[in-house]
Amino acid sequence: MTGAIQDGVTRPMTAVRAAGFTKAALRGSAFDPLSQSRGPAPPLEAKKKDSPEEKIKQLEKEVNELVEESCIANSCGDLKLALEKAKDAGRKERVLVRQREQVTTPENINLDLTYSVLFNLASQYSVNEMYAEALNTYQVIVKNKMFSNAGILKMNMGNIYLKQRNYSKAIKFYRMALDQVSSVNNQMRIKIMQNIGVTFIQADREKMKKAFQKLIAVPLEIDEDKYISPSDDPHTNLVTEAIKNDHLRQMEHERRAMAEKYIMTSAKLIAPVIETSFAAGYDWCVEVVKASQYVELANDLEINKAVTYLRQKDYNQAVEILKVLEKKDSRVKSAAATNLSALYYMGKDFAQASSYADIAVNSDRYNPAALTNKGNTVFANGDYEKAAEFYKEALRNDSSCTEALYNIGLTYEKLNRLDEALDCFLKLHAILRNSAEVLYQIANIYELMENPSQAIEWLMQVVSVIPTDPQVLSKLGELYDREGDKSQAFQYYYESYRYFPCNIEVIEWLGAYYIDTQFWEKAIQYFERASLIQPTQVKWQLMVASCFRRSGNYQKALDTYKDTHRKFPENVECLRFLVRLCTDLGLKDAQEYARKLKRLEKMKEIREQRIKSGRDGSGGSRGKREGSASSDSGQNYSASSKGERLNARLRALPGTNEPYESSSNKEIDASYVDPLGPQIERPKTAAKKRIDEDDFADEELGDDLLPE
Repeated sequence: MTGAIQDGVTRPMTAVRAAGFTKAALRGSAFDPLSQSRGPAPPLEAKKKDSPEEKIKQLEKEVNELVEESCIANSCGDLKLALEKAKDAGRKERVLVRQREQVTTPENINLDLTYSVLFNLASQYSVNEMYAEALNTYQVIVKNKMFSNAGILKMNMGNIYLKQRNYSKAIKFYRMALDQVSSVNNQMRIKIMQNIGVTFIQADREKMKKAFQKLIAVPLEIDEDKYISPSDDPHTNLVTEAIKNDHLRQMEHERRAMAEKYIMTSAKLIAPVIETSFAAGYDWCVEVVKASQYVELANDLEINKAVTYLRQKDYNQAVEILKVLEKKDSRVKSAAATNLSALYYMGKDFAQASSYADIAVNSDRYNPAALTNKGNTVFANGDYEKAAEFYKEALRNDSSCTEALYNIGLTYEKLNRLDEALDCFLKLHAILRNSAEVLYQIANIYELMENPSQAIEWLMQVVSVIPTDPQVLSKLGELYDREGDKSQAFQYYYESYRYFPCNIEVIEWLGAYYIDTQFWEKAIQYFERASLIQPTQVKWQLMVASCFRRSGNYQKALDTYKDTHRKFPENVECLRFLVRLCTDLGLKDAQEYARKLKRLEKMKEIREQRIKSGRDGSGGSRGKREGSASSDSGQNYSASSKGERLNARLRALPGTNEPYESSSNKEIDASYVDPLGPQIERPKTAAKKRIDEDDFADEELGDDLLPE
């Protein structure tokens, strides 16, 4: 057969002999075409450890390890160790280069290793603030043409020049680095351009500092000594007295006032931007001013610093600065005490506010801000007549003190002198034409004078200034509702709800409006929102259920009543509606709900009997007192139900009927400039239609099922 062994000799499979077949092949020999039966190859000859190539590889490994150790030390914060490792790596790398040059051609030098060693060394020099050495190392990399893309390192050199405040060279190297980056790498180009912009800003900071120092150094050329009489010579004294108030002296006063104004304005402008924080900027300006001829301005700058803290709502820092200044001379003492009084007044600490207001007034009786703050503390104690006297004195000292004028209007309103209050606010309106607070006060006074048409007219002007104020819009809706114009009332109430959908009184009015117009489905939306806002008030869920029932959706009404009963199991009204609905729908649950209702009514009857017996056992005089107290409490509750409402914009202000904190930005020592702006008295909401369960007393259920 083909491929079989015949006569002891293997027969070739083809006419051409294949590898491994010979004529002398014996019967039974193994098939071994690769000659694997010869055994393993002999081991390679071991290289000598002291060969030049082996030494170079070992040295290269050591250099890499040193670079890694340097980077790890840097990441751990051990900058000195990182620098030492980088230096060791640099020394060994130079030895490696010399040995490689002796063994091979220069083309075989490992440029990547050289680059990484030099770059790491330059980085470690930079973080250790050895800027000159870092720049030299970067220069070695940049000037070597064999390093590709080394030009991008000019950005690092620009960073070093920026730290050295050498802004011109920093910008130069940033621009050189920008030229090295292709347009494809857009993110890198953006970062470099950002660095250029930051450098220009830093350069402007230095320019601002130098300009401020030059401004401080401008000589006034005013000799104050010539106005002091050097001797007892009558003739000299007469001359001195004559020149103290002449035109030249007035001109010198004007020149000094102008110089101080320029210096203060410049300091306020540059202080927030010349350093990393406005506090550091003010400190720098104060130090420069103290070393100049305008030493007295340093305290004014400190007050400006405190006011800036106040605007940022850092009250502790502001109080700390002001308490230090309060111990200085009278002018600075008055300004610091005025601001402290305003701060404590806003914190409702009226005793401290009054104390500091007294200090401010005693230090400077002609300070209108101090008088205004003193009037505020008296106003807070309810002595409106005395408060009005302080406000009037402030106006006599400064007729442009709008805070005093505003507060005296509030005071007259408290005293029910509405004509005088209106006169004050109309005068203020002539000064502050677009002040929403003043416009609102005028409208409020017209409302108190029972002139709703004028009140509406002035409120419309408020809306033109702040068209998205929900409180003003709801007030307009209320006034139109009183006038019987339901469509206009609905428009403004709806706008108020759109801007602030959490005012429960607005939601209540809109729900009542849709009930009156028999749009039950729309009323449901508002009552459901009311139940979300006041989840503990059962009446909103009862209203939702009643709307479902009136719209004919009895199943949904039943489900709502059941859910309400689970949340408020002791509510009698809910059980009454459940009994009647289950009875009308023929449900078996009617008997169970009827038993619960009967049990609750019995418990209520027992409770009322106990209360009645307790009243009968009390004394007559005590009963009279309790009756009086309960009637007073009823009046307070009624007033509360008509309570004042705040609009969203004014919730952050202090009490609405309280006077302004004094503020004036005309002089540094005027007072604290209130960042919240003027105060607005809360609008007083008059009695309006309110919705209770009684509004749903319907003829379908009968009188016996009406809510109590």
